[in-house]
Amino acid sequence: MHQEFLMGNEAIAMGAIAAGVNLVCGYPGTPSTEVLETVAKHRGPDCYVEWSVNEKVAMEIAGGAAYAGARALVTMKQMGLNVASDPLMCLSYIGVKGGLVVLVADDPGPISSQTEQDSRTFAAFAKVPVFDPSGAQEAYEMIQDAFEFSEKYQTPVFLRPTTRVSHGYASISVKDPEEYTIHTPEGFVKDSSRWVIFPRLSTINHKKIEERNAQLRHVLSDYDKNCILRDQPDAARSQNQPDEASAPQPRRGLAAGGFNFTYALESLRALKSRPEAPLLKVATPFPFPEDLALQFLEDLDEVLCIEELDPVIERELTYLCGKYHLKTRILGKLSGHMPLSGENNLAAVQKAIADFLEVALPAAEALELPSLPVRPPVLCAGCPHRASFYAVKQAMKGEKTIYCGDIGCYTLGNAMPLDMVDTCLCMGAGLGIAQAIHHLEKDTFCFAFVGDSTFFASAIPSVVNAVYNQAEMTLIVLDNSTTAMTGHQPHPGTGRTMMGEVVAAVSIEQVLKGIGLTCVKTVDPLDHALAVETVKDTARQPGVKAIIFKSPCIAITRPSGRVMVDAAACIGCRKCIRELGCPALLFENGKALIDTAQCTGCGLCSQNCPVQAIQPEGGSGND
Repeated sequence: MHQEFLMGNEAIAMGAIAAGVNLVCGYPGTPSTEVLETVAKHRGPDCYVEWSVNEKVAMEIAGGAAYAGARALVTMKQMGLNVASDPLMCLSYIGVKGGLVVLVADDPGPISSQTEQDSRTFAAFAKVPVFDPSGAQEAYEMIQDAFEFSEKYQTPVFLRPTTRVSHGYASISVKDPEEYTIHTPEGFVKDSSRWVIFPRLSTINHKKIEERNAQLRHVLSDYDKNCILRDQPDAARSQNQPDEASAPQPRRGLAAGGFNFTYALESLRALKSRPEAPLLKVATPFPFPEDLALQFLEDLDEVLCIEELDPVIERELTYLCGKYHLKTRILGKLSGHMPLSGENNLAAVQKAIADFLEVALPAAEALELPSLPVRPPVLCAGCPHRASFYAVKQAMKGEKTIYCGDIGCYTLGNAMPLDMVDTCLCMGAGLGIAQAIHHLEKDTFCFAFVGDSTFFASAIPSVVNAVYNQAEMTLIVLDNSTTAMTGHQPHPGTGRTMMGEVVAAVSIEQVLKGIGLTCVKTVDPLDHALAVETVKDTARQPGVKAIIFKSPCIAITRPSGRVMVDAAACIGCRKCIRELGCPALLFENGKALIDTAQCTGCGLCSQNCPVQAIQPEGGSGND
């Protein structure tokens, strides 16, 4: 063993490698992305890694590997679990032979997601066990436990870190390479009675699953990461306790899981004058460690549950009190003692515990912090998506339109002054929404924007649907040659894989033509005049048509050069600022000004200056 300073996601990846993982696949999504990337960086020669086109496909690939006896890891965020739910629910029923760990990173807050759904609840719905780590060290150990558990009980297993676990750093103990498990898959053994899912097999297996999970409620009480922490009050604390003549105080305890256990533990350490309060740590919220929980509840009058996001622990403890006729009062989200939504933090947890235990909060040290600059979310300077949105906006002036957006960097096209995202639901949904609006409002020009990675992940079936059902819509594919929002991962259109192989890139244009589109045009959005004319012509074509705005993300292919403002020529009209919203454009002393630290020289502003006052640095103006 040795020490390493690792991000939680890196710790999970290194734990998977130490467990002998044979295959890792997934789809990028914050806060889960670094797990697969770290495995790809440190994997051995017998470990296969890929970014799959979406989470459903990834789940099916991981399931196939587990059928063959391999140890497989599939990674995603909580939103991706929705996409993967179809094969997951069936895998739960049919089971696995090797170890299958489903890494689902939840995002309380949410910090970078559309929802803050709780995968502990999804695990119970899917009837699969879930491990809920409280920090990087535990996440490293838990994923190894999860593989063993999955193999022993022949079931998929969830590992559910939250953002603070996934993206927090800690110095942790990790195994040396010679300590790694070497896992050799047996291979797929044909057995249609096991691997072909039919109603009769599902009925039989459902009964087995329920019996297994009932058994695991007792088995998991002995899992060492489920525990009760007790500490006797020291002399200093005893001086602050009520004397024997005082009225008896309620016997109180705390229950927590995941990163909230860490908050609860730190809070208890900070509350110096608190009474003894046992702390139940729930590392496996489903199946719930029933025997351990009953031991914890014994002789307690009140329990405060500290968790994110659903009241999973609170409901389980309430259920046990009813089942065993206990008089313990269970408090938490449902009782109004903890917030029903949102991410917890140390200060909020510490206050909740202090109020519950009826003790004073420690005096806070006053810190004078400098005010932070206001940085609203905005497309990067030079981002080709700005040019794409602006071209469509200019081309469709005066027309009745709807602009259906999608999930990615380009969601920021909703910000002023572009204001080009009227709807945004989930990956690929904009295409369906655009189709629906046209069926109801025939006089509306319906646009759907989608990125290149999202096109492969979830848009293709909707294009097929549009063609088949004779919709009227314009698909705009914003092709910046990467999966930019989550850290520039490759996808089928980039011509390279996560294994480092150079492969034939899948052509979006050819895919669209193969589906049946007859009007597919590819244009550089930074050629503003051509882009506008292309939109004007294409949008008025009948049926389903597409424009591929193709220009690389400036974070991976930064243009050379910058632009400058000729102050003498600038008339201070603010058109560049008022219409483009580029963060590199400023206004000072009645003149436009270029922030040279941000400018990439994309030239969009110079093409739209009415007096040609913005020119390429060292150039002679626009043609």
